[in-house]
Amino acid sequence: MSSHGDPIPMTSRKTRNLRGTAHVPGDKSISHRSLILGALSVGETTIDGLLEGQDVLDTASAMRAFGAEVTDHGGGRWSVHGVGVGGFAEPDQVIDCGNSGTGVRLIMGAMATSPITATFTGDASLNSRPMGRVTDPLALFGAQSYGREGGRLPLTIVGAADPVPVRYEVPVPSAQVKSAVLLAGLNAPGQTVVIEKEATRDHTERMLAGFGAELSVTEEDGKRVITLTGQPELQPQSIIVPRDPSSAAFPVCAALIVEGSDVLVPNIGLNPTRAGLFYTLQDMGADLVFENPREEGGEPVADLRARFSPDMKGIEVPPDRAASMIDEYPVLSVVAAFAEGKTHMPGVKELRVKESDRIDAMAQGLRAAGLTVDEGEDWWTVHGLGHGKVPGGATVESRLDHRIAMSFLVLGMASEQPVKVDDAGPIATSFPIFERLMADLGARIERANG
Repeated sequence: MSSHGDPIPMTSRKTRNLRGTAHVPGDKSISHRSLILGALSVGETTIDGLLEGQDVLDTASAMRAFGAEVTDHGGGRWSVHGVGVGGFAEPDQVIDCGNSGTGVRLIMGAMATSPITATFTGDASLNSRPMGRVTDPLALFGAQSYGREGGRLPLTIVGAADPVPVRYEVPVPSAQVKSAVLLAGLNAPGQTVVIEKEATRDHTERMLAGFGAELSVTEEDGKRVITLTGQPELQPQSIIVPRDPSSAAFPVCAALIVEGSDVLVPNIGLNPTRAGLFYTLQDMGADLVFENPREEGGEPVADLRARFSPDMKGIEVPPDRAASMIDEYPVLSVVAAFAEGKTHMPGVKELRVKESDRIDAMAQGLRAAGLTVDEGEDWWTVHGLGHGKVPGGATVESRLDHRIAMSFLVLGMASEQPVKVDDAGPIATSFPIFERLMADLGARIERANG
């Protein structure tokens, strides 16, 4: 069953000549943070191009529950009248974050250093995911958490009445954990320090600085050290959200494997902590070009042109690139199926605890479609068959995971036999226009009878 209703099976069939311009939604990471930082500012923040998928809408609802005035003006334009750092009100109801791990973890951080109590829940997928890696550092500020076994939702956080600043080294690369700690540090006196062994996406740091927080980033002993001075008065902003590189991955990857394709994806955010997939595809021999590079709102952007690339080769993906493309490995593995030779993807343990165990989900589905896949705890290898040689013909489980569903629908666009996804409903959480956008390019995706 999908996260918001009955299952929606979909079948994707082989096609040719994906062509046109793919206007993908706004960046989900920046959309979440725009709403949260707008709510923590004093005054009105305006947001243009907000991603209106269910994940982000759930975060908007949560900000209302904490006392901010959040208004949808239509056409992706929103405004947030914030309550200021430390100004969150105690919500009257349970905060339902749906399918969004980013939303729930960032919101937990934002409220953990205020003297209020909030209970969080989500759909079946989110409620199965561990929250200890966020609640553990939040406890250092003085917050208390009470959840199900393993620190799972539903979970109640009692915010710290007298928070203290912390110095925290993130044990595994995670932008969500880092961001939760930084947001908690906003309402703690003194300096909160977060240390990363490996750099992760830095939207939170960029946006905190843009909203007026005193924040510095230095390097010590090869580690990234972020220092935030607490209790600022954040200034409202006018934000234009770049288009989401994680969403762009699907039309881009489809164009690379579908014969005769030429697809332009404009205004894509190319923050270096997010763009690893595109460089990896180029390493494989993809015909992928960055056009009109520029900067908007402190974030690098460009227009991406992707063309059919029948001669791609499998590669060893650098493990230090994992953090910059962690959400894109499922669709990368689909491209790898159509490349010649092995594509080895190490350093991806984080994929085991996403919306699903993405390594297992993709490995099982690819095997059902005729591929050979090897896997370990933090790596996997796809043995590519080359263009025109992937059998397909599988029915695969999405496991309530939008990226798994979309990845296998991309696979079906170039495999010899159709690929059916048992439930594509979760796609609405992050990429609500996926089905229409791909159809406009020429894809043959149809809703199937259960």
